[in-house]
Formats: sequence, C-alpha cells, structure tokens
Amino acid sequence: MASLNCCKMSAQTTSKENLRAHVLELLGALLAPDHGTRTAAESQIKSLEALNEFGVLLAEITVNTEHSLAVRQLSSLILKHYVEIHWIKLADKFQPPETSPEAKSLIREILPRGLGDGNSKIRSSIAYAISAIAHWDWPDEWPQLCSQLIQTIRSGEPDLVHGAMRVLTEFCRELTDTQIPHIAPVILPELLKIFVQQDHFSIRTRSRAVEIFNTCICMIHTMGDMGMINNILTPNFISELTQALTKALQTANGPTSDFGLKKDILKTLINLVRNVPKQMGETVPLVLTTVWQELINGAEYYVRKDVNCSEEDLETATDSDGELLSFGSLVYSIFDFIESLLDCHKFRKVVKKSLDELIYYLIMYMQVTEEQSQIWMQNPDQFVEDEDEETFSFSIRISAQDLFLACCRDFKKESSSGLIIAIQRHLSEAQVKQNNGDQNWWKIHEACYLAIGSVQSLVLEALERSYVQFDINSFVTQVVFNNLNSADLLAGRALWVASRFSKVMPRDTLMKFLEATVHGLDESHSAVIRISAVRAVFAYCDHLSQTDLVQLLNPYLSALLNGLLNIVTQASIEVLALVLETIRVVLSINTEITTQYQDRVIPIGIAVFLKYSNDPLVASLASDLLTELASHGTCNQQLQEKLLPTLISIFNAPADKVTPGLVAMAIEILGNIVRKMKQPLETPFINSAFPAMVKCAVKSDDNAILQNAGECTRAYISVALDQLLIWADADGNGGAFYIMQLISLLLSPKLTEHSASFAGRLVSLFLGKAGDRLSNGNVEEILSSVLLKLEHSKTLTVAQSLLLIFAHLFNSRTESVVSFLSSLPCTSAESALHYVMSEWCDKQTMFYGSYDRKVSTVALSKILEYGIASNDARLMSINVKGDRIFSEGIRTRSKTAKEPEKWTMTPLLVKIYKLLLNELQSQFESSMKEKDFFEWEEDSGDESENDADDGRQTLSDLLNENSVIGVDSESDFDDDDSEVTSDPINQINLRDFISALVSGFASSETHNNHFVSHLNDEERNVLYQLST
Repeated sequence: MASLNCCKMSAQTTSKENLRAHVLELLGALLAPDHGTRTAAESQIKSLEALNEFGVLLAEITVNTEHSLAVRQLSSLILKHYVEIHWIKLADKFQPPETSPEAKSLIREILPRGLGDGNSKIRSSIAYAISAIAHWDWPDEWPQLCSQLIQTIRSGEPDLVHGAMRVLTEFCRELTDTQIPHIAPVILPELLKIFVQQDHFSIRTRSRAVEIFNTCICMIHTMGDMGMINNILTPNFISELTQALTKALQTANGPTSDFGLKKDILKTLINLVRNVPKQMGETVPLVLTTVWQELINGAEYYVRKDVNCSEEDLETATDSDGELLSFGSLVYSIFDFIESLLDCHKFRKVVKKSLDELIYYLIMYMQVTEEQSQIWMQNPDQFVEDEDEETFSFSIRISAQDLFLACCRDFKKESSSGLIIAIQRHLSEAQVKQNNGDQNWWKIHEACYLAIGSVQSLVLEALERSYVQFDINSFVTQVVFNNLNSADLLAGRALWVASRFSKVMPRDTLMKFLEATVHGLDESHSAVIRISAVRAVFAYCDHLSQTDLVQLLNPYLSALLNGLLNIVTQASIEVLALVLETIRVVLSINTEITTQYQDRVIPIGIAVFLKYSNDPLVASLASDLLTELASHGTCNQQLQEKLLPTLISIFNAPADKVTPGLVAMAIEILGNIVRKMKQPLETPFINSAFPAMVKCAVKSDDNAILQNAGECTRAYISVALDQLLIWADADGNGGAFYIMQLISLLLSPKLTEHSASFAGRLVSLFLGKAGDRLSNGNVEEILSSVLLKLEHSKTLTVAQSLLLIFAHLFNSRTESVVSFLSSLPCTSAESALHYVMSEWCDKQTMFYGSYDRKVSTVALSKILEYGIASNDARLMSINVKGDRIFSEGIRTRSKTAKEPEKWTMTPLLVKIYKLLLNELQSQFESSMKEKDFFEWEEDSGDESENDADDGRQTLSDLLNENSVIGVDSESDFDDDDSEVTSDPINQINLRDFISALVSGFASSETHNNHFVSHLNDEERNVLYQLST
C-alpha cells in the first residue's frame, strides 16, 4: 500500500513538473517575435485556465527568481488576469471554472513571498493580485493577511515595505467600521515610522503611506463615533503626524521629495482640517504657515517657469498608477487646501484676515502662460472655450480664478478691498518691470483686468457703499485705455474690462471705448482682439440696455453689426456661437437697425441652423437669433417669405432625407417665432406650417421631435387658438383635430413613458383655453388617456406632469372636476377621483419647480375648502395613506429592507390639510435660510467657533446660482414661458397664502373636532409657529 501511494505521489509530481515545463514553454513562446507562434501560445494558455494547478504554477513562477525577468513579468500579468476572471463566481468578469479551495489556499500562501521582489513591476503585479483576492477572501478565508502585512511593513526592507504598501492601499479601502478600531491603531503608527525615514524609503513608498493616512482618516471620520475618533486619532498622534507632514512639505524637490508627494501631503492635510480640526490643536499655525509659503514659492516659480518661460521645467513624472506628478498637481492641491479652510468654520477667519495677500498671489497665478498665449493666437476656438465663464477647460489660471471667486462670494467686503490693494500693488510693480525693459510686464495687467472684470458688480457696490477708495474712472481712462495698443491679449482684455464698467464711465470715455471696440472688430486685427471685441460688444449691450445710456449705442450699432456679420462668414464653431449670441443682443437694442439688417441676418440664421442642426448650442443660438427678429414685428414678412418655406419643406420631407436633429430644431424655431410674432398670425402659419408640423411629429417616435412638437403646439394654442379652431384643412379636419392627434400620440401606451412628460402643460393649456368649445367626448378622451398613462408611469417627472393636468382643472372649476372624475371609471381604484387623489397626495411632497408647486398647492387648498363647505360625500369617502408607521427598536438597513412599509389610513381632506402644513413648514425653513447671495455683512469681530452657520451656500443657493454676481430665483427658469408668467397663481406667495388659509381654518369647530386629532407633533408645531 505504501509503495502504491509513493507511486501515485511520484506520478502527480511528474505530472505537475511536466505541466510546469509546458507553461514555461508557452510563456517563452508568448515572448517570441513570430506572430503565429504567439497566437498559438495564447490559445493554449487559454485552455490551461481550466486546470486547478494553472493558477498555482503561475504564482510559483512569478515569485521564483531563478526564471528570467521577462518570463516572471509575463507570468504575473497572466496571474492578475486569472484572478480577475476565475477566482470567484461573484466577480463581474467571472468565467468558469472557479478556482478550487485547495488552489486558492496555495496561491494565498505563495504570493506574499513576492512582495519583496527586487523588480518593482513584479511587486506591483503581485500586490494587485493579493488586493484582488483580499477583496473576496479577507478576513473569512484569509484571516492572517492583516498580520502578515503589518509584519512586512515592520521589516524595514525597502522593497518588501513598498510591495506591502501597495496592498495596504487597496486593503484599507475595504475595512469596515468594526475592523477599523482594531487595525488602524496598529497600522497608522507603523506607517508614520516609514514616512519619517526619508533616507531609507523611496518617495513613492512614503507617498503610499500618506495616501493610506488619508484613506483611514476619511473612513474614521465617516463612522461618526466621536469616542472612537478620539481614541484612534489622538491629539498626540495627530500632532506628530502633522509635524511630519509639514516638515516634508518644506523639503525641496530632490531625492526625498517631489511634487507628487507634496500633493498627497496636502490632500491629507485637507482632510485633517475638514474632519478633525479640534485634534489638530496647536499644529494648525505650523500647517498654515507651511502651506502659505508653498503658495508664495509656487507663484514665483509659476511666473518664472510657465508665464515668462525664464526657467527650465523641473522633471515631470508619473507614479506607478500613471498619475501625473507635476507642479500643476501641487498647485491644485494648495488651492484645494485653501478652499477647505473656507468650508471649515473654525478656519474661515484665517482666510478672511489674509485676503489682501491671498488675492495678490492668486492674480499672479491668473496670468496667461506663454504656452496658452501661443495656443490662443493659433487657435481662436480654444481661446473662446478657455475664456468662457462656464468653461470645461482646466488650468492653473482657471483654478486660481475659481478660488478667487469663492473668496469673493464668502467675504465680499474684505475681497473687494483686497482686490483693489492687490491691483494697485501689481500695477506699480508692472510699471517698474516695463521701465526695466521686461517684455512680459503686460501679463500682470491682463490678469488684473481679468480679476476685476469678473466681479465688477462686487466692486461697483463696494464703491457705492464707500467700502473701498478707488478712482474707477481714472483706472479706465489712464490705465486701461493706454493698453489698447499693447500686446494683443492685453489689448483685447482691455476692451473687455472697459465694457464691464460701462455704466459708470463718463460719456466721452464710453464713446472712445465704443469706437475702439468697433475698430477691434476689423479683420486687420488678430483673432484674439476680434474675439475680445465681440465679448465687449455683448457686455455693452447687456449692461446698458436697461439704462439711459443705451442711446449712446445707436450711432455705433450699424458698424458693430457689420463687423460681427463679417466675422460670422469665416468663423469656426466656438467663435460662431459667441458671435451669434452677440448679434442677437445687438439686434435687441434697436428695432430700426434690426429691420435694416434683416435681409442679411435671416439668411445667416437659416444657413447656420441647416448646417449645425445637430449641434445643440449653435443651433439653439441660430433659433434665438431668428426669434429675436420675430419679436420686433417689422421682420415678419421676410421671415414668412424666407424662413417658413424652409421649415415646411423639412416637415414634408421623407424621414430618410432629413435627420431627427434637423426636424426637431425646425419645430423649435417655428414654435419660438410663433410666440413672438404679432397676432393674428399670417395665414401660411396656420394653413401650411401648423398641419405640416403635426403630421411630421405624429409619424415620429424621436423624443426631441415629440417634445418640441408639444411645445410648438402649446405656442400655437397660446397665441392663435381661435384661428386654429375656425380653420380646417381640405379634408375638413380643424385645428382641434390636429391638436388631439398630437396629444393622443404623446399619451399613447405604445410610446415610452418619457414622452408623456411633454404632454402635461400642453393638455392643461388646451383644456383651459378651449373650455366649452371642446365636446365632452374630447375631454373624456383626453383625460382617460391621461389616467391610463398615469397608471403605468414609474418616474416622478412623468407622474407630476400628468397630475398637474388635474391640478389646473381643479383650480379653474373644482366642483365640475370632482363630478367628472367621480363618474370616470378607473382600473386601479373605485373611481378616477379616488385614484388621482391617492397618487397626488402620495407624491405631492416630492413635486419640484416653483410654479408647479404653487399650482398643486393652490389646487389642494381649493379641494379642501370645497370639501369642507359642501360636505361632498365623494370626497369624504376617500381614505389615503397618512403617516408612516415605524417598528420599535433599532432600524438597520437590512431590517428596513425586509419589512414592508406600513402607513396609517387618513381621510382625504385631513391628508390635504397635513400636506398644506408640510408645505408651510418648508416655506418657514426657506424664509429662515433665504438671504441675498451677496448680502453685505458688517464686521462683527471674531466669528464664534460654535456658530453652526458658517456662511456657506445652501443647496438651493447652488441650484439657483447663475453667476458670482447674483442669484436667480426658481421662477426665473420659467421666465420665457408666457403661460407661466401670466398666470396669477405664479404671483402668489405660498407662505402668505397657506398661512392665511390655515389661520382662518384653525379656529373653526370643524378643525378642532375632525382634524386636530390626526396631526402629528411636527404638524402641531407648525400651527404653534403660525400662532406666535
């Protein structure tokens, strides 16, 4: 028997050795220069993946230093791939078979031996494989991994530590809140020991240590347990860590430091400041001083290297993950650190007190680099894109400007003062440089103009309040005007910044700059000057259009339009977009000039729309241009003769001859000009354009076409419903027939749910304006389709759009709608009324949009008032979901997921009342937070550290923010919708409206007898707030 076992073992060993030899042979073949040999080897390697021994052999070959480096590297790469696809069935990339438990155990035992390999690429591959395995197997199947890694980093062997650090980087991201308290206190001190040994460990190993610090600090903070945070991140440890980080930050680039390490250090300091500011204690001044010095040194280096190109670039490298380790990455981290101080109330005052110096250095970073300058001179499109306020480009200049604007948002008074001081200082220094023959003196002028022009409203308000002393007129006339003959980029920026301050210029100065702007549009100038002049034209028209100074523009409008139209004919796409927008705003100034230039502008608008119909930005700008012409009334005949035939031909064209984008844009243009034209509409718009548009739309299932068709039809209903209702085509089908066709399509069950979101306002407007001119059959057909679509809707957007149809109806004729819905059958409830009210009450708190919330809330109040006054049994009999019922005890995520939701059942009118109180509470909270985005605050001394309000933006601020200079209200999104702006409901103040209703109702006997008992504590508190 023993002899037999020995024979089996010998055979197994021989078989494994044969397989090993075969794998080594295939690995060698994969490295062969012959393509056919490599292809054959790849196929055989693939077939070996089914063998249990294959993964084990790859691991053994990878860690065996007797094999050639090329073979080991290739083996490590194949092993990584093997682990990804065969380790466990749960993996996204899994392919059968799954590795056996025995093979997994052997691989887990073998791989850690290779972490200290002398070749960094092999270490990296092994570390990746270990991390991938640990993701699935630790701690259950590989409990000793953590202790192995800790033992490894304690070894002090540089290669071994580097390999372990790569594993730890991924390993720490997998830690849970129950594991962190046990592992972090052990790992973090060991990592700190590695980090401070700068002469023993490489920069990248130490950088990994910092990255792991960062990961652990974030995870510990996220746990939210202050006791645990204090136990792990003790003041002593944080102090020691912070001192080590700041010392390394002060180290010059060389064998022990580089930009990448400093970037990682700053990321960690940012998280310390944000997450554990109290634990940092007395180390904060050291950190701030060090980062401040980096900011200063970086600015001076940036000017020498990038702006003036007077110094060779330090070596730019990439780390083992391919991330760029450049000077720019360090600067971005410095800016992020400063912004983190703005986010932390404890440190905001540090930034506030340093704004003079900070803005001075930020302007240095805002200077245009030599590389940017050359690119812009050669590529006008790039210049337009980089200098756009909403650019997606990224550079040190843009990042510095963003931080500057953030400071201006948070500290208006101090920022305006600091900006003026910084500009005066820079201009003085630039004068010295210019006198000394420095060819780059102009770049700081350009950056100063960029800074002050970006916040001109802030500066003007500061001057008005006498917070700063600055002669803006002297600045414009003696400094800016003199730069018009300087370098092209400075001359262009001078034109732009002057236009930003046109409201406060003396008339003679304004006229000089207008003449210079006209001259700047001339084709003899470079592209950057002409583009800057275009921007200046836009600013002049935009800023002066609502002032008495607008008359000063009239003598120049013709010359400005000539210059702009000349640019259009030769402009590339980004420049074209800018010029089209500017032409539109020029045309808006003077109807006489618009009429004079319509023969040139209309063909350009049509040509651009046809050529760029698939470019949403350019096509929409062409549409805006044609719409502007329509709004003046004097261009209607030309639009009818030149534009309308083009649109109709697109509508009538076979589907395979026109793109969906072209059709959608043609429909949008028709709707826009119909809204703006004088009424009544000319006959071709009714007889030809409208039916052609609807016929085209009902043949399509393209969302953009259907959405635009809905909006275009809404425009027709808004301005020309009477004309449509008396018109009929050759077959006797009138306007109502065409409208019904489109509505039926938008609500059709055959189309996607998304199409119904375009139907809500269209149906509401049609029913509201047509009124009794629609038959009961038509109304029932429409509302039945709405109900059917609502029953199958799954998204809030669609449900809200459809429910608002009923809200509009209730607002105009409450009792009639109650009667109508009560008689309408519904498959989901006893009646359509029951179903609609149940869905409405369930989703009301999730409705979004100022106007829609007002319409819905007012409608609910009317239903409540009607129900109480009439005691209508059809409403009284309806019960809907009331308050959520929660089970007692701790509610975990898993427990919540397993338990079905439970709700109380509440009478409909009570639920409506509760919803009104909920909305009133929201209005109270909004009023508390609501303040002018740039509300000037008086200096109140040191800020309290315990004050919860840190002066940052609320979410609604961010959603509503339009620019650094102001905030638009929610209703501004509907400013172009005439139905919304003209609806009296839109003018209602919801807080006052609900307060008046509730105050009157709360004192009634009905309220006390039938409603109060249903209110929860929050709702009772609203009543208390209202009474006080």
